[in-house]
Amino acid sequence: MGHSEERPLLLLLLALLTLAICQGRIVKIPTGDLVRVEGTELVIPCNVSDYEGPSEQNFDWSFSSSGTLFVEIVSTWEAAFTAQPYRERLQKGEIQLRRIGNDAVELRIKNLQAADQGQYKCSTPSTDATVQGNYDDTVQVRVLSDALQVSSKSQPASSLRLKDGDSFELYCSASSTSLEHTHLSVTWELHRGPARQKILSLTHENRFHPGPQYERRYQSGDLRLDTTGDNTYRLFVSRVLPVDQGTYRCVVSEWIGEKGKWQEIQEKSVDVATVTIEPTALRATVTKNNVSVTEGDDLDLTCSIATDQKDDIEAEVTWYFSKVPDSSLPDAHILASMDYHSVVRSPLTVTLNRVGMHSYRLLVRDANKENSGYYFCHVALWAPGHNRTWQKVAEKMSEPAGVEVILPEPLFEVLLNASKVPEYSDDPTELECQIADVNHAGANVRFTVSWYYRMDSRSDEVVSDQLLASMDEDWTLRFGEKSKQRAKNGEIVFSKEDGARFSFRIQRTSEGDKGNYYCVVSAWTRQRNKSWMKSKEVVSKPVNIFWIAEDSVLLVKARKAKPFFAAGNTFEMTCKVSSEHIKTPRYSVLVTAEKPAADPFSPNETKHIISLNQDSVVKLENWTDEARADGVVLEKVQDDEFRYRMYQTQVSDAGLYRCVVTAWSPVGGNQWKEAGTSLSNPIQIDFQTTGPTFNVSVHSDTPTVYRGDLIKLFCIISLEGASLDPDDMSFDVSWFAVHSFALDKPAVLLSSLDRKGVVNKARRTWKSDLSLEKISVMEFLLQVHGSEDQDFGNYFCAVIPWVKSTTGSWQRETEIKSKPIFVTVKMDVLNAFKYPLLIGISLSTIIGLISCLIGYCSSHWCCKKEVQETRRERRRLMSMEMD
Repeated sequence: MGHSEERPLLLLLLALLTLAICQGRIVKIPTGDLVRVEGTELVIPCNVSDYEGPSEQNFDWSFSSSGTLFVEIVSTWEAAFTAQPYRERLQKGEIQLRRIGNDAVELRIKNLQAADQGQYKCSTPSTDATVQGNYDDTVQVRVLSDALQVSSKSQPASSLRLKDGDSFELYCSASSTSLEHTHLSVTWELHRGPARQKILSLTHENRFHPGPQYERRYQSGDLRLDTTGDNTYRLFVSRVLPVDQGTYRCVVSEWIGEKGKWQEIQEKSVDVATVTIEPTALRATVTKNNVSVTEGDDLDLTCSIATDQKDDIEAEVTWYFSKVPDSSLPDAHILASMDYHSVVRSPLTVTLNRVGMHSYRLLVRDANKENSGYYFCHVALWAPGHNRTWQKVAEKMSEPAGVEVILPEPLFEVLLNASKVPEYSDDPTELECQIADVNHAGANVRFTVSWYYRMDSRSDEVVSDQLLASMDEDWTLRFGEKSKQRAKNGEIVFSKEDGARFSFRIQRTSEGDKGNYYCVVSAWTRQRNKSWMKSKEVVSKPVNIFWIAEDSVLLVKARKAKPFFAAGNTFEMTCKVSSEHIKTPRYSVLVTAEKPAADPFSPNETKHIISLNQDSVVKLENWTDEARADGVVLEKVQDDEFRYRMYQTQVSDAGLYRCVVTAWSPVGGNQWKEAGTSLSNPIQIDFQTTGPTFNVSVHSDTPTVYRGDLIKLFCIISLEGASLDPDDMSFDVSWFAVHSFALDKPAVLLSSLDRKGVVNKARRTWKSDLSLEKISVMEFLLQVHGSEDQDFGNYFCAVIPWVKSTTGSWQRETEIKSKPIFVTVKMDVLNAFKYPLLIGISLSTIIGLISCLIGYCSSHWCCKKEVQETRRERRRLMSMEMD
């Protein structure tokens, strides 16, 4: 049998590698003889049941023509297993062994020959100690000669060009001259590229089986398969459709039946014809493209059909609606439809009628804004078939027809008037937007307004409009960025006076509010779903808000009532105010006095005396004379005139008097804005007197003292000129000190004595004390008790004379100051060091005695013992050195 000598060794290795224990093994080949035809392919499967091995099972195939002697064909394990007669066919690929699982293989023999008829055995090699089950199985293969003939009338395949709805027939011849009793089955297939569809089959048992897509057409009789007497098979197709286009192939199979089982022994096919279906010419158009319909009217559209089909074709018409001009989008929905039986499906507000042989009318009643969009007409042509069936032969979608439903536009005009125009800054501005000549505006129409502002610009400058406020359809007010904050603060007010009148008010107009204003009135119409839609807008003519901002003018003129008056009399001055370009002014007045400074080289001093604000409230400013607290009066004589009076004038009141007037303009509420300030001409008060002249000097008998001594300083007043009675004179005396050798530090007030004898002393940070007394009418004494080092420096006195006038009033004279006197405070060295020396000597004596006592005690009890021990150690050291 040509077994290789290495096979036992290989089988042993196989057993050692797999370590498999196969019990109850059964090798199976499908039962029954296999019948095949020459030239076809033979496929024999073989598998092992109840296999529990860990790896793939090995298979050997062998062949025997007589049933006794088997020749090796192929093995899954052993490459040298194949016998010589099969090696060439195995190399060419005519014989293949394909594994389909760990426990199953297939033997394939292509181009089967007559010599391949015989018995085939499938076996599994085993090294089992005991055999349990079947380790091989056989099958008988019969090889018949090829006696099947398949052909078509035309070779090559014919070409047919048909139209939708046409019919055609195809013929295929099939016969077999086999000596065996065989049967034929015929199948018609449609091929379009790599795809193929089964159309209709006549089986070997004389049964008809239509393909899945042709079941309905077969039942209706539009698809038939029959035979003629000369072994010819005819395929008949009526009412062709576009899907019937392609290549038609006739597939014939030869079957043999043995022992109640059927085997397909071979199959042949032939291309019969290529069918091309010309599409039906169909066009659907919608008349009145881009229609405009007034809301409330009926929308009328017509779908016209043009086709080259016969009259027995019926049309199915469907109307679609979409918001966009693309019918394929998901938002397109069906409005109405009419099938090929003229059955209409539509809502109550939509009507679909057939108004002509090829015309279909769509009527949408009482159209509204929601009906604005695009309308499509879809047409499908249906042809009647057998057994009352219908076939769709063509379909077409029309181009979109745009329809706009226009709201009934109300007619009205918009007028913008300025009811209040500002003349000055901070004046109010009020605009009124009026709707006039209203037509076609019923109960379903309401009006809203939007306010806009445009800045004044040059002709070549581009500016944008700014939204101030707008109203929604429910009259909800929304503010723009320019006016949002001012509206919240109440500076801008938008209001609706009535259904046809709106107002806009700026409470205080500023320079930034200059410009053009206009209003836009919007008409809103109520829809069927109760919503509101804007139907029209009308823009008013702009109103320009502008005023000339001229410079304000404010003038004040002062005059005195009497040209001459003496000290003690009443001084009266009036201030007259005039103004221009100031809105409803009110005035505040301040009376000032300019007096010469004490230092002739310093500028004059200006003091504020009394003021009167715009609400006529009087306030004393720097008037500090308590004795004359009610001595000055400022009052309003007229709206533009004010009067100042000063009673019992004194010589110290001499100076230049002026009125400082400020104009105020109202800016809303109780607030005022300063509009300007002006100063009047000066009015001079100058007393022509020939009275006495006072001088003052400081004297001290002790300008140099020791610390702790008494310092005495005399302030002596002298009188020159006319003599006065002592009862007609009085003095305010104040003492000052500059604690430095030079007068470069500020003067410090030490003490004062007024003309009524009241003494005031300043607070001091050191221990020395002060006393001030009046020695005589013209002499005053300052004493420093317990003087200290800090009391050195320059001392001077300041005197304010008071003289009784002929009218009996006391007149204050000009303050006079004495020349300073320098006071030196020395230290007494003997007294300063006497006590410290005594204390030092005493402490030194005590400390010395204590030191001597401590030294004696230490030397007596402690140091003596330490010396003896030291001597002994010294002797030891000496003995050690000798050693």
